Amino acid sequence: MAHVRILPNHVIDRIAAGEVVERPSSVIKELIENAIDANATKIDIAIEDAGRKLISITDNGKGMNAQDLNLAVERHATSKLSDETLQHISTMGFRGEALPSIGSIAQLTITTRTANEPHGWQIVVDNGMKSEIFPAQCVQGSRIDVRGLFASTPARLKFLKSDRTEIAAIREVVERLTLSQDNVQISLKIEEKLDPIYSPILGDNAVQTTEKLAHFISNIPSNAFVHIEKSRENFALQAFLSPPHEHRGFSDKLFMFVNNRPVKDKSILGAIKAGYGDVLPHGRHPFGALFLTINPELVDVNVHPAKTEVRFSDAGHIRGLIVSAIQEAMRNLTHVESNMQNAIGHISAMPHSLNQTQYQQNYARKSFGGTSAYSRPHNYNSGFQEAAQTALHAFAPQTRIIE
Repeated sequence: MAHVRILPNHVIDRIAAGEVVERPSSVIKELIENAIDANATKIDIAIEDAGRKLISITDNGKGMNAQDLNLAVERHATSKLSDETLQHISTMGFRGEALPSIGSIAQLTITTRTANEPHGWQIVVDNGMKSEIFPAQCVQGSRIDVRGLFASTPARLKFLKSDRTEIAAIREVVERLTLSQDNVQISLKIEEKLDPIYSPILGDNAVQTTEKLAHFISNIPSNAFVHIEKSRENFALQAFLSPPHEHRGFSDKLFMFVNNRPVKDKSILGAIKAGYGDVLPHGRHPFGALFLTINPELVDVNVHPAKTEVRFSDAGHIRGLIVSAIQEAMRNLTHVESNMQNAIGHISAMPHSLNQTQYQQNYARKSFGGTSAYSRPHNYNSGFQEAAQTALHAFAPQTRIIE
């Protein structure tokens, strides 16, 4: 009969790594979140061999001193909890497992410096073996290099997908975290070649969000999104979603956030689709971004090792808020489009001698200018305001299938 025994620390770390680090994109997600929590405004990512050979992330955050650096690579160590209740989480990450887990399955090198120190510090964790801390020259912030991911666990390495698939997963992580932050510049370099830089965009937060979405979703202008806002006690919703006549075959470009934390939550996804109801063709998916702001004490973000799932204390209330807000926006949008179609028919029946261009301008200004057909931020262009320069038939909705 086998005896109960305590597992060695290196085995425990590799088990934890299996929960936190599924693939190279998981490493990048954890390290970007750490940089954001360190108040970084610039984060540079470089990968080689789709992240298998090298993942390097450099930030201009507040950095760490030698004592904090020594503790940062220990299991269940964190600077992100103000108490032990786990009820008021305001950071991107806090589980305290990412760095030691990464260090147990790769060579992890951390070089970091705070603003008030004359030099930085460096530590290396090589497949679970921790070095001493030694001085290093660097600017303020942190640089983390991860080399030979899964080299010591070849069984895990063989489960990785093709380079193209792994790079797509990395880009998705970068997109989601870029959308979650308004004032953080993130760059991605793949095999020494710079990917598009997702820089901060001038304007209010809503304008930044729609511009970023347009950048991430091909052939979609930034003014194509329906802006939705609704709030109740302890909850606030803001969304930028596709109109019902534009949709995709997959839900990969539907980004969801809870307190600016990217999540993949089936209950939120179900509520979004329920909000569209029958106006969305069967088997098709909307795209865009939905941001849910909630009292941190009413949501548990610690239910998943990778922090991609959450649990609400009142899931029914959340679902009702999302469904009703989207239904209202879609009804308003349908009403506007119906009015436009009526206007087109009216214009077509007018005598040729009447100045139709002037009529179009007056009608558009009266019907769509000044007040919004659906909620939108200041200076947000719904697309209908351009009627003063373009014939109304150009706005007739046409279903577009976006792949």
